[in-house]
Parts: sequence; C-alpha cells; structure tokens
Amino acid sequence: MTVDEPFALPTALPGGLLLRESRPEDEERIGALLTERGDPGDALDHRLVVEDPDAGRSASAVVVDGDRVVSTATLLDEELRLGGVRLPAGQVDMVATDGEYEGRGLVRALLRWAHARSAARGHVVQVMIGIPYFYRLFGYEYAIDIPVSRPLLTAPPAVGAGDAPALRTARAADLPALAALQEQAQRGFDLAMGHAPARWRWLLAHEASTLRVVERAGEVVAVGRTTPVDDGEFHLVEAAAADERAARELLAGVAALAPEARLQVVHRPGTLPATVWHGLLDDTPRPEAEQYYVRIPDPAVLLDRLRPVFRQRLAAAGLDRADGELLLSTYRAHYRIPLGEREPGEVVTGGTMQGTGPGGGVGVAPDALAALLFGPYGLEGLSRIRPDVYGRGDEELHRALFPPLTSDLLTYYLP
Repeated sequence: MTVDEPFALPTALPGGLLLRESRPEDEERIGALLTERGDPGDALDHRLVVEDPDAGRSASAVVVDGDRVVSTATLLDEELRLGGVRLPAGQVDMVATDGEYEGRGLVRALLRWAHARSAARGHVVQVMIGIPYFYRLFGYEYAIDIPVSRPLLTAPPAVGAGDAPALRTARAADLPALAALQEQAQRGFDLAMGHAPARWRWLLAHEASTLRVVERAGEVVAVGRTTPVDDGEFHLVEAAAADERAARELLAGVAALAPEARLQVVHRPGTLPATVWHGLLDDTPRPEAEQYYVRIPDPAVLLDRLRPVFRQRLAAAGLDRADGELLLSTYRAHYRIPLGEREPGEVVTGGTMQGTGPGGGVGVAPDALAALLFGPYGLEGLSRIRPDVYGRGDEELHRALFPPLTSDLLTYYLP
C-alpha cells in the first residue's frame, strides 16, 4: 500500500496512445466500447454520469489512439459510514478496453489516474465490484460480503382486505422519500454506503434496473429496484419499507409484475423486509463467496479517521486504556495509536515490524487490513483463517477494537 502520486492529464502512453479526460465528442465512441465489452445499458449510464453537474466530464478518462477510444474508466464519489464516522470514498466503474488493445497496461494506467483523482478528491478508501482476481493486481482486496440472492419459494400471501398493492415506477418527486427509507434501513448496519443524490437521479433514468415504490394515501412507504426478466428470472434488490404491510405489498406487487418468471430477492439481514419475508425465501447457503473489493491507499490516514470509532468501541466495551496504546503492524510498516481518555491520539507511523514484540499488538498482512477494518470476521475470526493475522497481549482490547461488522452497500450497478 502506497500513497497515490499525482497524475497529470493528458499523458502519453507507449505506442502513440494518449490518456486524457473524456470529451463530449468521445461519448458515442465510449458508449460503443462499453456496449461491446459490457452491457448495452452502460452507454446510457456513462452519459448520465458525465452530463450530471455533481460528477461531470472530469469523472471519466479515456485512452485514445488518434480519434479512436480504446479504453475508458470512470471514478464515482461515494461515502462509507462506520460508527457515525463518514469516510469519503471512490469507486472505479465502467471500465472497458478494446479487445485489440488488451494486455498493453491501459487499465493499469487508467487506475493510476482514478486513484490519483480519488486522492485529490479527499477519498480515504476505494470500493468496487469487479471481475474475479483482476483488481487485486492494483491493490484491491476482497473485504466486504455481498448480500445473497434468495429465490422466492412461494407466492406472497394476500396483503389483507382491500385493493391490490399500489406498486408503481418511481418519479423524481419520490427521491427524498426513497433516500429516507434507505437511510432508515441502513441504521442497523455497522458499515453502510448509501446512494448519493446524483445517483438517485441516474437510477431513475438508467435501464439496468427500475425503481419501484409502494404508495399509500399519497405517501411512499416502500422501495426496491427490479431488474428486467432475463432467462426466466428477475431480481428485487435494495428493498426498504416503512412498516410490515408495506413490505408485504412490495413483495406481492413485484412478484405480480412477471408471475411466470422466477423472482430472486437480495436478502438484507436485519432490515424490516427481511424479517417480514422470513420463510418465503429459500435460505440455502450460497455455494460461493462473493465480496466487494476494497483498496486502502494510506493506512495511516484511514486509521486516523477511525479514531472516533475506536473510542466508541472502547466505551461500549467498558474498557479504560488511558495509559495504553494500540500497536498495529502490517509487517511492511507499523502504526501506534495512543489510547487517550477522551479520544485515541494521532497515529504514529513506523517502519518494518515483523513481530509486535513483548508488549504485544495486532499483526495483519497488508492484503487483510481492509477485511479487518470493514469485514464480517473481526480480528478473532480472521486470525482463525489467516496465519498472518493475529492479536497478542491485550486480547480483550483487540477484540473490542476490531469486531465483526455487518454491512450494507448500495451501488450504481448491482453485484
């Protein structure tokens, strides 16, 4: 893990290629490339981002060969919330390279641009969804569980006497209510990432999913995103509801959209819909692991941002370590955080430390740090599956500072 260096645009690449910010005249070519290498809806999604004032053309970069766009990537602004602390984050998305130009380091160059831009925008972490393994080559590691999709086992029960569920497509006027419903749904999670205001606008217009709402007496009481029917099935994701009736109406209304298709519901444990729908969805464990990628460009900066979280955890555990410190070694470097009475002190960075010494501390391999800080295992769970993750000395302190976390991330594209 290294601090990202500034990256000037435009910059020349080998073979006469040029990496630069995208321009309006590139849009048709970018759309064609994204459609060819990804999904037809990606062209519209890219245009929604770069034409929105909250993102703009500077959010996207291209590699060109003359006037031909041969590779592209986009950086989105995100925000993670952990224990009340807001962590500015970036997400690299809409990455594509022309097949004739693969293997020439173009994605690596675009990611250098994206990470430098992310740092300039004050992001302290990056998250993304990506193809297996590939992004580990660029400093990303798997860390946060992606929620499982569960098939609907049986038709939802009737919602009670009265009319059919008032399910409809969302409108722009609904967006404040949708954001409030999602904020309420995410309060029960340790780690959350919501939709930024700009992305709510994009979601109304893009084609990969449709925002559906349940309306009662003129008030929006439930929301979810549905995907088009594909190969006999479709999905309901990001479900949130104000009450049990609204949750039942949402599920019944969505199921009625395509009764001949198989409905898959993305499970958000602990939310009201998940509780109300218990027993209606297949809870067979997933056959494979699925996780979001996370990249930590500068551990010291991130640990410094997390000092209020550490103080909250110590207080919740009833621990007083006013004269102590947290020592965390990533082997290539180590970090000391004094545990003051009111708030842990500033992070002090040191060099290589293979072991934490007689006083003990936490050892964590660099590629497991994101999982330790954001993942579902905590220090205790990680230490059982990773020999290069351990806690020595004050085990009670370490368990309190690095517990297992629940998480809920909302993204532009669905995992």
